[in-house]
Amino acid sequence: MKRTKLDGVKHAIRTIEGSLEVAVLTVAYYLVWRIGYDAGTFPAYFGYGKIVLAGVYALLTLVLFRNFDGFEFGYMKLFDVIISQWIAMALANFITYWQLCLIANAVVSPAPILLLTVIDAVIIFVCVYLFTVIYHHLYVPKNMVMIYGTESALTLKFKMDTRKDKYRITKLIDISEGFDAICKVIVNYDAVIINDVHAEIRNDILKFCYKNGIRTYVSPKITDIIVRGATRISLFDTPLLLVRSKGLTLSQRAVKRIFDVVLSAIAMIVAAPIMLITAIAIKIEDGGPVFYKQERVTIHGKVFQILKFRSMIVDAEKDGKSHPATDRDPRITRVGSFIRATRIDELPQILNILKGDMSIVGPRPERVEHMQEYGKDIPEFAFRLKVKGGLTGYAQIYGKYNTSPYDKLRLDMNYIENYSLMLDIKLVLTTLRILLSKESTEGFDKLEELERMKQEILKEQAEAVSEEV
Repeated sequence: MKRTKLDGVKHAIRTIEGSLEVAVLTVAYYLVWRIGYDAGTFPAYFGYGKIVLAGVYALLTLVLFRNFDGFEFGYMKLFDVIISQWIAMALANFITYWQLCLIANAVVSPAPILLLTVIDAVIIFVCVYLFTVIYHHLYVPKNMVMIYGTESALTLKFKMDTRKDKYRITKLIDISEGFDAICKVIVNYDAVIINDVHAEIRNDILKFCYKNGIRTYVSPKITDIIVRGATRISLFDTPLLLVRSKGLTLSQRAVKRIFDVVLSAIAMIVAAPIMLITAIAIKIEDGGPVFYKQERVTIHGKVFQILKFRSMIVDAEKDGKSHPATDRDPRITRVGSFIRATRIDELPQILNILKGDMSIVGPRPERVEHMQEYGKDIPEFAFRLKVKGGLTGYAQIYGKYNTSPYDKLRLDMNYIENYSLMLDIKLVLTTLRILLSKESTEGFDKLEELERMKQEILKEQAEAVSEEV
């Protein structure tokens, strides 16, 4: 009960903080609008109309902030929240500018709105910093216990340890200890994590935690994600869930294709000078081909040639096998090092999108041999092929180079089962934030470190069991 009350207080504080920030941003908009534009341009809006205009701006800001994770103070990292709000605010001001043009029935000067955007950026930085500090002063990381079923499940602990400001896993329990023994332990902890546990005993533990009011985190299985995306049917007194199993509907595919063509055409116009300069730089450095082509698999198992700017020496994989690049890989050229760090090497895939082989948002197209390899251990990996492969998506945004195939599958299935145009827009804008983060570029060299840490934990667990015996 105490934990529930605390959660309620934190939610209330976050709501107050968000409302206060939107109010300050709205006041800034009102002042810039009154001072920056001639009173004769908007005469009808200097009465009660100004309240309506300010209200519309506040509502637009609120909706965009909520949709782009702008109010996740303390939940997301400080810089991530700031970037999310900056992007949302820039979009809000862009829409507002054209709204003012429509009201004035003329193209008004963008200078006041540009000034407002700069002022907003400062306000956002100050507000998010203060609200994050307040959150961490009120919030103490939970004393958590993780129940795991396999050794590979321990990887989640390492990931959560990177956010010790939010999570503190102080005990690990192997599921082999049995349901009764586990229940006696978990009642002494603030929260429980259930990871990679067989469905039957997982459900028993989940029901026990629910009954006793214990906060529980569950790492979902593929079937959980499929069910979560199902359509609810309420025609009878027995609840039903409909799993369509067909991927996107015809109308969804049509909307998605229009979105792809329009956005990629605009992106092509903007990116053309950068692509031209990059092509020249690659050619000058070693005289080799500008593009790197590789066979990838997309919707329904179709194989296509994905395009990238070449970032490695010619014949870097002349043996035909995949050799993922690591930090300071000698095969990476000087130009390649820059375009990989800035993701410019991915820009030619705009041509793949315009052609129809790829989508802007979707599962990352895998190499043919990778699909075959992953399919041996994870037959469900082919579920990703219910939609076109994408330039960005859940796995590309939240995953890393060393993210396991099963985790990639779960991220991609989350996207497929919850697709909407609004989700595509959100993921595209979120990608802009991720491009500024170094976390997503962690390489395969981290795998050895993770394996070493995993073995240390298993050794400690074994020693603890020996001492108890």
